[in-house]
Amino acid sequence: MAEDRNNKPASTIEEPERRRMFKKVSRRLGAAVVGSIIGSALLRSRPAPAASVLRPPGALPEKDFQSACVRCGLCVEDCPFDILKLASWADPAPMGTPFFTAREEPCRMCYDIPCVAACPTGALDPLLTDIRKADMGLAVLVDHETCLNYKGMTCSICVRVCPIRGEAISLKPIQNELGVLQIPTVDSTKCTGCGTCEKHCVLAEAAIRVLPRELGQGLSGANPAGRTPVWGMKG
Repeated sequence: MAEDRNNKPASTIEEPERRRMFKKVSRRLGAAVVGSIIGSALLRSRPAPAASVLRPPGALPEKDFQSACVRCGLCVEDCPFDILKLASWADPAPMGTPFFTAREEPCRMCYDIPCVAACPTGALDPLLTDIRKADMGLAVLVDHETCLNYKGMTCSICVRVCPIRGEAISLKPIQNELGVLQIPTVDSTKCTGCGTCEKHCVLAEAAIRVLPRELGQGLSGANPAGRTPVWGMKG
């Protein structure tokens, strides 16, 4: 004869309930741990910043910058022109790091460099006191086919808006089948990468763009991985 459930010891009735609760809590904890691991892995696996990502003045080399930056946002808060922003998941920079997009709003090259003064960790080099020595990137004429000067016209907007006018970018003559053309030419030792030229290029897509310096400027010397191609060889 089956024993009445009401007469069973409390432990035999409550144990399954405790077990179910324990399993439920364990599943939630497990999901949280897995989510944390996946989130960390995604952060670590994000690609290097895109060519459009420009850091504030005084930023350390990218790897060092990401290590030193604590994503506090103080440089963003202290930018008087609201140019800097913190990257979200939708942006090309690692999440939480400050950057600006030259085509939207270039750096205004404040003389007192407030973003550098606000940085508590040195991710923005506190030794940078002259904005003309900032190295945010390098302006590069990326499209000779659309640049109006290469079509024989005289567009000097990128030269005229440059904060270091006549030094960082100037018009230099070249000769081709159209005659003598005045071509925008960037001095890599003077350009700060502020992005003003890119912002004000009159074309729908800017012919001059600011790139991180390691992308916008080559290095002299031989390519250790390169090989001289041999043309006409089969299979």
